[in-house]
Amino acid sequence: MKYVPYYRVSTAGQGKSGLGLSAQREIVNRFLKPDDELLPEFIEVESGKKANRPQLVAAIAFAKQHRARLLIAKLDRLSRNVSFIFSLRNSEVDFVACDIPDANTLTVGIMAVLAQHERELIGERTRAALQAKKAQGYKLGMANITPEITQKGLEIRQQNARTHQANLQAAELVRLYRKDGLTYATVAERLNGMGYRTRRGNEFFAMSVKRLDKDRPK
Repeated sequence: MKYVPYYRVSTAGQGKSGLGLSAQREIVNRFLKPDDELLPEFIEVESGKKANRPQLVAAIAFAKQHRARLLIAKLDRLSRNVSFIFSLRNSEVDFVACDIPDANTLTVGIMAVLAQHERELIGERTRAALQAKKAQGYKLGMANITPEITQKGLEIRQQNARTHQANLQAAELVRLYRKDGLTYATVAERLNGMGYRTRRGNEFFAMSVKRLDKDRPK
């Protein structure tokens, strides 16, 4: 198999010094099989939040030209960038990620959209709540947080966790993986690798996957 490696470093300083780049190359080299062929690499030097990715466009075109697969060392951070995922999806290029080899544009695309949507909602809710409190004459700070408010917040977070789209999707993935015969421990590794977290923001373990499977709507 022929591969075109695509690397990204966040700043020009990292690009010049090789910080982060050598680690990505090492991951790629460990992933390759003896008969695989590594074609010229493409390195993007920019923030992950920017939509303009000329090196990604060039890497995709090169991979198509040589009938090769686009090889990405670390998809976990890139999968949270919608512009990156949509570029992959729209290009219809074959790709593989070393850290999540069974991922595809559909699964990571869903993750990216959900992550961005959640960030936007959190920001909007926070700003609206602060403006409302200021308008009512409240002085913002920890002194205003009573045990009742803390408990109410916990209840709301738990309810949101039960109805949150990402949690529902994780539960559906558990059902599919269990149907394929995977153990709860293996399913936990898969969910963690794709960026899913429990309602408390922790990584999944066999017991938490089992609990999610048990609580899943039938």
